[in-house]
Amino acid sequence: MDFTNKIAIVTGGGRGIGRAICQKLSSLGAKVVINYAGNDAEAEKTRALCPDSVLVKGDVSDSECCKEILRVCEESFGSPDILVNNAGITRDNLIMRMSEEDFDRVIAVNLKGAFNLTKLVARTMLRQKSGRIVNMTSVVGICGNAGQANYAASKAGVIGLTKSTAKELAPRGITVNAIAPGFIDTDMTAALSDELKQEMQKNIPLARLGSGEDVANTVAFLCSDMAAYITGQVIHVDGGMLT
Repeated sequence: MDFTNKIAIVTGGGRGIGRAICQKLSSLGAKVVINYAGNDAEAEKTRALCPDSVLVKGDVSDSECCKEILRVCEESFGSPDILVNNAGITRDNLIMRMSEEDFDRVIAVNLKGAFNLTKLVARTMLRQKSGRIVNMTSVVGICGNAGQANYAASKAGVIGLTKSTAKELAPRGITVNAIAPGFIDTDMTAALSDELKQEMQKNIPLARLGSGEDVANTVAFLCSDMAAYITGQVIHVDGGMLT
């Protein structure tokens, strides 16, 4: 896979899975626009790992922020060839205790954020008659999870968004796919006890947590010429968890 002269936008690229994706695409030659919402220090660490990259801070649920991401991309490198909608948040609670604000906020970032950037970037890709869009969903968006009704709904929505836009954009040579990670070893899971990690692994046939690189490798494949005939699909990166 060679992404020399390719331009990628990655949302939620400040750390975790997003950082691994930025680093992978950069290592294959891509110029990377790294969007992040919060931690400046962590975002700088990602940028340092990606030689030809630029940071854009902002909330993807805000359409004006998404316009700024695209503006910076075009001014810094040119029109994007790749979009990875990775930005996401959780605000977990049981449905009876979940506030309307927490439900709306998760939907806004995880689902509307993907819609906002897809709509903007699709216009430039349509003119180019080429492009790769990868949306980050989750196994939770497929099987659900107690205490995550908002998150599961947002990620199920991402799957619907993926399949619909794939059909709309395919005639111009643009592919749109989704990745559904399972339990991935990130800052969030690192805080869990060893006992809980072992319990989680019992549900994974490969008997280990996934890594950010496992997800990043799949992103790279879907963005490459090798995946030119794959669109509208949800690829599980879950160690066989939902097999």
